[in-house]
This record gives sequence, C-alpha cells and structure tokens, in this order.
Amino acid sequence: MTSPSSPVVGRFAPSPTGAMHLGNARTALLAWLHSRALGGRHLLRFEDLDTGRVRGWAFDTTRRDLEWLGLDWDAEFVQSERLDVYAEAVAQLDTYPCTCTRREVLAAIQASAGAPHGEEPVYPGTCRAGSVNPGRPAALRWRVPDETVCAHDVLTGETLCQHLHGEVGDFVLRRNDGAYAYHLAVVVDDGLMGVTDVVRGADLWPATPRQVALQKALGSPTPRYLHVPLMTDFRGERLAKRGGAPPLMALQEGGEEPGRVLAALARSLGWEVPETVCPEELLPSWRAQLAAAQFPLSPQT
Repeated sequence: MTSPSSPVVGRFAPSPTGAMHLGNARTALLAWLHSRALGGRHLLRFEDLDTGRVRGWAFDTTRRDLEWLGLDWDAEFVQSERLDVYAEAVAQLDTYPCTCTRREVLAAIQASAGAPHGEEPVYPGTCRAGSVNPGRPAALRWRVPDETVCAHDVLTGETLCQHLHGEVGDFVLRRNDGAYAYHLAVVVDDGLMGVTDVVRGADLWPATPRQVALQKALGSPTPRYLHVPLMTDFRGERLAKRGGAPPLMALQEGGEEPGRVLAALARSLGWEVPETVCPEELLPSWRAQLAAAQFPLSPQT
C-alpha cells in the first residue's frame, strides 16, 4: 500500500469513445480536487486500447472540456503509445492461450454444476490444460493464484475481498484481437507512472481486488483507492455516453458558464456552494470530505 507520506500523484483516465458528459466531468473534478488538495501532481491518461470504440476527435474534445472547466494536468499519456510496456508485463505472468468465445464460456458455466454462479460469469478453466480450438485466434488469460485478495477504499471505509479462483476466475489480459485488457493496462500504467491515489467511479469498485492481485504479481505498489458515486438521470440510471447523456460541449456551445456547471456538480454531491465557482474554491469542500473519512491529509493542506 502507498505510504501516506509519499508525494501524491493522481490521475484522470478517460476513454476517448465520445464526448464527455456531466458524469465524466464530476469524476474529473473530484480527481483533480484530490490531487491539488494534497499538493500533488495530476496526470491525464487516455485509455484508448479498445480501438473499435475510440473516436479520434474525442481526444481534443476532452482536453478542451477540461480546460473549459479550469482543470489542468501536469503530464499526459496515451495508452495506445505504450503497448511495449504491457507486453513486458504479460511476459512476467503465468498465462495461457484461450480460444473460448463468450457464448461458449457462458454455456460451460451453465453446464457445470460445480461452477460458480455469481453476479459475474467466472471462466471455468476450459483451456487451462490446452486450447480446445487451436485453429482460432487466442486470447491470453492469467492463471490466477488460488488465494483471497482484499481491496480497501479509503473514502468509504469499505473492504472487498474476493477469492480469485472461485469468484474471479482466470481473466483475460490480452484479447484475441491483440488488444490489451483494461485491468492489465491500468495496473501497469499506475505502477510505472507512480500513481499513489486513484479517484474513480464506484462502478469500478468490484474489479479492484483483481487489480490488487495483478499489482502484487507484478511487484507494483497498491495505490489508495477512492471510489465516488456515479451521477444518475431522473430515472436513477447511470449517466453514460451510450445512453445519450448530454455532452459537456453542448453546454459550452449553448453559452453556459463553466462556473455554474462546476457549482451544479458540487451541489450534486451535497456541498453548499455559490451559484458560480472556480475549481480552487471547491478545494475546502473536498478536504472536508477527506477529513470526515479520516483520510491522512498532507501537511501542506
């Protein structure tokens, strides 16, 4: 685990698959507030490995949206430019080729009385002893250790433990089209970039133990995790690009003031703020939230 005395490095890691919406903006704001409240560095990392969903225009649009809100960053990275480091990481792990399709995995789970039937399908190990369809393109799966791994969230105080073999299964590190998986790339990047604190959406919390397991296997430190609530629409459903959430650039083009948008985002968290604010004016609110969670604030704050 990262030492509380380590220089803080935070990051915002969007996927450039479309325009940012208010939910993305709120997570970006909280990640920025955390880095700056602790006097740390803040990174922008584009997670663009899922090339089929990436939109080239989304990189600049995201940068402009962040700048419009007044959120800066100290360094920028693009995952598609870092494929060599992911290849080096995979070479350090015990992996095996898997030619099973998603449909075949689900069918195998349903057919096996002994296979776990939890919220997430757990790969039953069909190809562990050798590929059953050697003529197909193969993904690479990690042969996970037969142990229980726990993750802790320093903001909510929650601890989540998962038995890797029974609850997670051998998960994919490189897809059959050659694309490296999110879980591998994020762990490798956070380790090499010196990320100490990860502020991200609560939807990623269930996957945190497997990332902790990868960190352990690769000899990388585990950052402090802070998972924040997702913004929802009037139906209580998560705001998402796929669901048609209004893009931030539409507010810009409509003449909205960034200070009013920031204030609205802050009020959605229950913070009492004026009608218009700048990012720096929200630092005390975030520090107060950290203090309430008994988070170790740095001396500078």
